Amino acid sequence: MSENKKEKATKITAVKGMNDILPADAPLWELFENTVHSVLKSYGYQKIVTPIVEDTALFKRAIGAVTDIVEKEMYSFKDSMNDDELTLRPEGTAGVVRAVIEHNLVYDGPRRVWYSGPMFRHERPQRGRYRQFFQVGAEAVGFAGPDIDAELIMLCRRLWDDLGLEDIRLEINSIGDAAERQRHRADLITYFEANAELLDEEAKRRLHANPLRILDTKNPAMQELVNNAPKLLDYLEGESVLHFEGLKRILDHNNIQYTVNPRLVRGLDYYNRSVFEWVTDKLGSQGTVCAGGRYDPLIESFGGKPTPAVGFAMGIERLVELMKEAGEPNDPSECDVYMVHQGEEARMQAFVLAERIRDAGLDVVLHCAAASGPGSFKSQMKKADGSGAAFAVILGDDEIAKRTAAVKSMRGAEGEQQASVPFDDVVDYLVNQIVGAHEHDHDHEHVHYHH
Repeated sequence: MSENKKEKATKITAVKGMNDILPADAPLWELFENTVHSVLKSYGYQKIVTPIVEDTALFKRAIGAVTDIVEKEMYSFKDSMNDDELTLRPEGTAGVVRAVIEHNLVYDGPRRVWYSGPMFRHERPQRGRYRQFFQVGAEAVGFAGPDIDAELIMLCRRLWDDLGLEDIRLEINSIGDAAERQRHRADLITYFEANAELLDEEAKRRLHANPLRILDTKNPAMQELVNNAPKLLDYLEGESVLHFEGLKRILDHNNIQYTVNPRLVRGLDYYNRSVFEWVTDKLGSQGTVCAGGRYDPLIESFGGKPTPAVGFAMGIERLVELMKEAGEPNDPSECDVYMVHQGEEARMQAFVLAERIRDAGLDVVLHCAAASGPGSFKSQMKKADGSGAAFAVILGDDEIAKRTAAVKSMRGAEGEQQASVPFDDVVDYLVNQIVGAHEHDHDHEHVHYHH
């Protein structure tokens, strides 16, 4: 090979399990995010943004040092600048609780907050489970009764309705308080020890460290064993029973369908009382799309004052998959108006008109030159059609001479006429055509034809 010939640069790809969200998928993500924001706002939840990186000790304390997440899945590293032990967040609750305590957010009463963003776990990538994944979560801090638990569940149901998702079902359970779990734990260990020959290796490993998690097993050979195991619901007393009955009463009164699943548990000590999951059969083994529960002991264990709290987290990738399954249109529309132009004067005028149209609240894509050149009228019109625009505004030498723009409907009947509109009237003409045609569907200023 000639020494002068350049070597081909090595291709760099994304880290395994960390995916790009490409423009073709962006409309569905935006629809999801906008709907979530709207629903959460309608229930009085305010957004909180916490760092992606936190002190490793935060997650060890919140999740437990002997859990799979901390032992195997966290992306932890030492900051070379100051030797701090840091971790990319594997979940959102711990950071929110840290912020609540650090900034004394509940000094004047309970608070509803929500967050969204990327989380990181070193897991085996599969459909609906990635090493960088996105979550939306809500936390209601300072509320003690079952009413807030029910509100979070009803909020989720409203979100599924607004997203057009039907095949998601609700499972609920109560895991009681610490003393009740301790009595149940002792009996559970005794029961599993008496049936040790039926336990797989994973169950044997968890038997004394975290026996509740054995109830989560997906091993078909152990299903009968776990179905006959002592049920935590039978150990509930007093306040725990009242709380769970109160939750069910509110759900029943509001026609929220649910199943009580005695095997629905949490492996972390800070969870108590209500736990719930929204599950689907449409995503293979990754069936849980939203998981929530009450964690009254957590804030005190972080050094804060005793403060009740409940929350949920949902995986955005899984819900976007469900939206695709439900046939949610992945609308490719980039804009309301596409500006087509030929010649230098037309190009300059196109910039002026595009800004005026944007001032009126419409989305405009202005044709810009590619590497192969500015493109002919024909090629630009093809781009305009592919953009999903409602109208093309066309400028050439004739239009500049007459100080008019040719405005062509891109979504009308074949051969629909093209209007010649004076420059000063283009904005009003487009607003009347686009907004006027849909005035009954929209009640806000910024109207997009393609919504």
